[in-house]
Parts: sequence; structure tokens; C-alpha cells
Amino acid sequence: MTTYTTNHTAPVLATHNWRTLTNSASYLLPHLHPSMQILDIGCGPGSITIDFARRVPTGHVTGLEPVPEPLTFARDLAASQSIPNITFQVGDIHALPFEDNTFDLVHVHQVLQHISDPVRALTEMRRVVKPGGIVAARESSAMSWYPEGNGGIRKWVELTGRVGREKGGNPHPGEKIHVWAVEAGFEREMVKRSAGAWCFSSDEERRYWGGSMAGRAKVGGSKWADLVVEGGYATREELEGVVKGWEEWVDCEDGWFGVLHGEIVCWK
Repeated sequence: MTTYTTNHTAPVLATHNWRTLTNSASYLLPHLHPSMQILDIGCGPGSITIDFARRVPTGHVTGLEPVPEPLTFARDLAASQSIPNITFQVGDIHALPFEDNTFDLVHVHQVLQHISDPVRALTEMRRVVKPGGIVAARESSAMSWYPEGNGGIRKWVELTGRVGREKGGNPHPGEKIHVWAVEAGFEREMVKRSAGAWCFSSDEERRYWGGSMAGRAKVGGSKWADLVVEGGYATREELEGVVKGWEEWVDCEDGWFGVLHGEIVCWK
């Protein structure tokens, strides 16, 4: 069961569409070869999926989403860039619609935190990857920011974590995804652990990241903000304070925001 607490409005798609192999999955670059069959689960608008397809010109990449809405954007993006070796479809990570031993690489990025049973999901990912193939995951673990006294950002962090947990998700699990992988059937010695990070500090980076987060917190503009108010997690006024906090951070020349991620590469 997915516990995703936002939707695919413009601020969310802007965040997801920024993601590439270089900034969000560079730990996988040494493992790619031109003829790979790849499954990218939780592909969203397709930016990472399309990057995979470029790297495997004689292979094929399948992007999977639990809902159809972002896939229209993904298909249009792939067509606009003349990417032929790619398809997108709807499917459930807990019951993948593929035969055993189908793919060379199965990948998720910030997906396990949004589902109710990450071990079952990893078990399914292991089922559909070929012997000798790779299951890979990257999940956020911790966040920090400057100015550290920004109360709006602090409230945003508190709310996103609380709402995610109470809706059955696992917010920021990057430090334990390797444990889930072993529970899913991978041998411990076949699970490689690493860490990666995002950092937003330039004027352009602050406008992108802070603008997207502020957009998500605006009542009437995102599913998450509406859910927060309707569920009694925060008032409209408190969310207005969150929006103001992000806007102040965008305008702060010394503004800095970092996200630490845990990464795993698991061999079947």
C-alpha cells in the first residue's frame, strides 16, 4: 500500500523533474552497461528513467508508477528527447507485474519511505531481478539548514515527518535500508552501503528548492497542505508561516540546505 501524502501538482513535479542520474543516482554509474534491462520504480515524471535509457542504448528501461497521472508527462518528455528504448506503465511495487528474473537492475529513489511495507517491496524487487543482477535504493536520512533559526522550515520538517509516519510511511529511512534488504532475502555480504547528499545554496538552487517546498505548503495548491489542515496537523496560519519561512530562506544569500541519503546496491 502506498502512503504517498502529496500529489503530482506543479511544485512536486518540479522537484522530481530536477532529479538525474548525476545528482540522484551517481552511485550506480559504475554498474551500468549498454544492454541492460532496467526497471525504475516510482519514476514520476521520468527524468532519472530517461537518463538510464540514454546510458543503455541497446537495452531497455521500464518506468513504473502506482498512478497514471505523472506518466503522461514522462511519456511526453521521452518523446520530446527522442528516447526510443523506454516504456512507462502503472503497477504496484508490492506486487510487481513482471515475471521472475526479468531485469538486470531494479531501482528506486525516495520510494521506500512512502510505502507501508518496504521489506515486501524489496522482496518483490529481488524476485524480478536476474541472478547476478542489482537491486538499488536511495532514501533520505537527515536534513540540515542555515539559518538554523528559521522556524518555518523547522515546522515543515516536523510536519512532513509526523504526517508521513501517521499515514503509515517511513520518513527518512536511509540509515536502515540495508537492514530491510537483508530482511528481504539478500545476503548481508552482497549489500553494498554508501551515502550521498544534495546541497542547495546558490541563488538558483535556493529558488528551485525553496520555491518548490513553499508551493507544497500552500493550502489549495497541493494535496499535502490540504491534508495537513483537514487532518488537524496544523492550521492555515501555521502553514502560512511555513511558506514564509521558505520564502525568507530563498532570499537569504547565506541560505543553505542539505539532505543526506543512504544508498544500497544489492546483488542477487
